[in-house]
Amino acid sequence: MNRSLTLASSVAGAVIVALDGTVLTVARPALQHDLHASLAEAQWTGTGYLVAVAGLLVFAGRLGDRHGHRRVFAVGMLGFGAVSAALAVAPSVGWVIGLRVVQGVFGALLQPATLGMLRASFPPDRLRTPIAVRTAAIGVAAAVGPVVGGALTTGFGWRAVFLVNVVPALLFGALALASREETRPSADAPLDLPGALLLAVTLACLVHTLVTLPGVTWSAPVALLAAVAFVRHERSAPAPLLPPAAALGRAGAGDGGPRPVGAALALLVLASAALNGAVFACVYLLQDGLGLTPLHSALLSLPLAVALVAAAPAAAVLLRRAGARATLTGATAVLAAGLVVLAAASAPAVFCAGFALVGAGFGATMVAATHVVVKEAPAESAGVAGGLQQTAMNVGPALGVAAATVLMDLGAPRSPLWALACAAAAAPALCGALPARARPGATARPAARSADCPAGHPAEGSDATHSDHGAQGGPHARSLRDDEVGGRPGG
Repeated sequence: MNRSLTLASSVAGAVIVALDGTVLTVARPALQHDLHASLAEAQWTGTGYLVAVAGLLVFAGRLGDRHGHRRVFAVGMLGFGAVSAALAVAPSVGWVIGLRVVQGVFGALLQPATLGMLRASFPPDRLRTPIAVRTAAIGVAAAVGPVVGGALTTGFGWRAVFLVNVVPALLFGALALASREETRPSADAPLDLPGALLLAVTLACLVHTLVTLPGVTWSAPVALLAAVAFVRHERSAPAPLLPPAAALGRAGAGDGGPRPVGAALALLVLASAALNGAVFACVYLLQDGLGLTPLHSALLSLPLAVALVAAAPAAAVLLRRAGARATLTGATAVLAAGLVVLAAASAPAVFCAGFALVGAGFGATMVAATHVVVKEAPAESAGVAGGLQQTAMNVGPALGVAAATVLMDLGAPRSPLWALACAAAAAPALCGALPARARPGATARPAARSADCPAGHPAEGSDATHSDHGAQGGPHARSLRDDEVGGRPGG
């Protein structure tokens, strides 16, 4: 599979997952009425999927590292499409919930692979543009999803929303299955099944706890116990599920500080929590507080999606010119400013400005932080890195909505926005651990570094990671353009 088809497949997988969630959100009331379901049962059509995905993302990424990302992607896409078709004819809400859990398993398989395929196909210093294209596509899908879902539900009923993804999922799954697999690392370490089980229980129970707040459930203590057991197991496992290099990055931040991948993952959790918590709070603020209709409030939030799409390519340029540290410091500052504007807004135009700032800050943060996660992790652990990125993007929204719910229950509708703005304003403490742009006169050392790379792995051939984090520039920056996503030699 050439690079263009790899990028198209990665974008298709990400878009399918994004569309699936947004179209179902709009169709859920009709589903509940037609199947005579309770509100809790209707909510579990989304919660069941989310719990299944969150619990399996990292293990699915490890499967891709071991058996090939395109193969795992193909299985995930084909299964996702087949279950989508089955959901369209589900006879009861129980069937819908069960099938959504199964769909979550296939979703967990394909999501880390969309990033793993990029890491395997593109040299590290040309990952910026593919990741920006993928992020922009997700933004478009999130923007058009409610419109598509509403139109299909109104014209054909809720079952039609599950048919949107069937053809593209089966098509790209078949293409990936038929393509030649990428070169895989020669190491054949055994799968850490006990670690995978403990991490799955930890993450699934954590997400379950977050989505059921402010209530207290059995899943909270189970998540804590499983997390402790997982950490103890990983420290002694001969082949841990989370290799330190994949979880923290190859190049440290110096002085014992946190490392790039861990810092970038924390920023993804923070940014996605801020975005989703703010949107959740603003829906109630606009409709209950200001008396706007659902359509009017949705129109006011459109600048968020537009700015997110526009920020993705801009972030790729900033990454190349300024480095990850400066880009993410600026992006999180814009995100925090947008939350402050929303918290203080009273006029529609001010809300539009606040949503635009939040969208721009989040879009740039997602591109830059994802670039750090995928680029800094070794190619042989690209699937695990992709699983960690997707886990952050699943845990963050659940955390943000849960925090907003708790704060709103205390009787202050704008308090979630102020709290999330404070959290975003604290992001520079994490940004300090990220790679900075190399000084123009710094001596580049990629050749010495590449000698340690696994032989024959296409993604490692031009890895320019330095011990001083000079990965974004250097004297050869002009030859490291990432605006070509085709299969040019050496690119």
